[in-house]
Amino acid sequence: MQNAKELGQALDRLGIKNPANIKYNLLPEELIEDTLCKDMGVLADNGALCVNTGKFTGRSPKDRFIVKDEVTENRVDWNAINKPFDADDYDKLRAKLVAHFEGKDAYVRDVQACADPEYRTNIRVVTEYPWSNQFVYNMFLRPSEEDLKDFTPEWTVLCAPTFEADPEADNTRQPNFSIINFGKKEVIVGGSGYTGEIKKGVFSVLNFQLPVFRELLTMHCSANVGPKDDAAVFFGLSGTGKTTLSADPGRSLIGDDEHGWGENGIFNFEGGCYAKTIDLTRKKEPEIYDAIKHHAILENIQFFPNTREVNYEDDAITMNTRVSYPIYHIENRVDPAMAGHPNNIFFLTADAFGVLPPISKLTPGQAMYHFISGYTAKVAGTEEGIDEPEATFSACFGAPFMPLHPTEYAKMLGERMEKYGVNVWLVNTGWTGGAYGTGSRIKLRYTRRMITAALNGEFDDVPMQQEKVFGLYVPESCPDVPNDLLHPRDTWVNKEKYDQKAHELAVKFNKNFEKFADGASEEMLAAAPNVRVNA
Repeated sequence: MQNAKELGQALDRLGIKNPANIKYNLLPEELIEDTLCKDMGVLADNGALCVNTGKFTGRSPKDRFIVKDEVTENRVDWNAINKPFDADDYDKLRAKLVAHFEGKDAYVRDVQACADPEYRTNIRVVTEYPWSNQFVYNMFLRPSEEDLKDFTPEWTVLCAPTFEADPEADNTRQPNFSIINFGKKEVIVGGSGYTGEIKKGVFSVLNFQLPVFRELLTMHCSANVGPKDDAAVFFGLSGTGKTTLSADPGRSLIGDDEHGWGENGIFNFEGGCYAKTIDLTRKKEPEIYDAIKHHAILENIQFFPNTREVNYEDDAITMNTRVSYPIYHIENRVDPAMAGHPNNIFFLTADAFGVLPPISKLTPGQAMYHFISGYTAKVAGTEEGIDEPEATFSACFGAPFMPLHPTEYAKMLGERMEKYGVNVWLVNTGWTGGAYGTGSRIKLRYTRRMITAALNGEFDDVPMQQEKVFGLYVPESCPDVPNDLLHPRDTWVNKEKYDQKAHELAVKFNKNFEKFADGASEEMLAAAPNVRVNA
């Protein structure tokens, strides 16, 4: 652990001068106490710290930038998501941000990413808020005392929620911003208290440097492993069920959101979980429910009147209520968070059209097509301005965090799927019996049962029926799951309306894939849906 003088010098080198106090690697209890004393949060009756993240209750992807320099100019896939930021403008804005810490408490935390020691990355995070620092403690790997003795950060994250940019002078879109500088190995976040900006900023960093410099596949996924050491990976955007479905009482959790896949197998980048809590119950999600206790942070929740009992159904602030907790709150976990090569991969999608089957097995060509497509529905509150589910395509099931061109990640995934003979499944956790607003969300217990059947090989001897529009191979039966649920058209009262919606979605798929067609193989192109059916 660094002494006060060394730490002061380190912050001075960052440009942070004359902070009121430097609070280094405080215990969670100390950070919670500071949060309470500063009237920034309250305690729930389950012991969790409850905070309000302010104006932003979700990420603001339109305000995330990457500095364009000699490191990134020819490698980043510049687009509407990966927006360039001028290096000189970055230096000027950064200087204002670090000056903002003068006279304020600076909470400093040294953490790590990547459970596999071969890829371990040291990160120093400086936050304005104590509960932001507690979030960092929860979400990243916590170095040992021995590791901290000679800790040298490779990356630095600076987070000041009360510092706002001047869009006209600083060339940002709004007063809030999140900017990654790969040349200087820094992330700066200002104007937003939403903790996901820190988490996803670091994830974006790893999604660039590990594939480019270490040839490691980075994945926006959760992962677990069964009693027979059979690992499984769950790809999906926020709200599709990554955290929920990987927290399986019959399997051990590796991680709930961010992983790497190298020569030794898969491993977690993080040291905690960040789960949605809207409508959370112990019956539906016991592992997550019981993980909400002392050290956990609940964001933007409400209490039942005159109590400190959390009302998980209350969405008065946002649908994107969240909890962060260290992974040691999950008893059934892998430590260290590593496993071998996966036997099964699941692509999770919340289909707002109510068209896709709840589970289907993909051919290699279909697997690559759907990975690059990354179809789902954005869930209300996950991003600023999203008030209800919205059909979207997010390449690699994580385009907002992928600085490289999607085909680079897809190529690496395809090579590994072929090398290790992985089964790939498309799982719809969204709607059935109609589109959003008419149909109903597929019951979690049915989704769990279908995934268990896939993991246990129960579909190996079950006939598969090829669906006509998307060409997906759907099992004809699954124990404990109604047969008509497996075939979505059967769940719709009006079959013609189903055909119409299926056609509409097929057109959306094909339109989205046009930008990837030049780099796609014949096998991938053949996996496109057939818009002539039911037209």
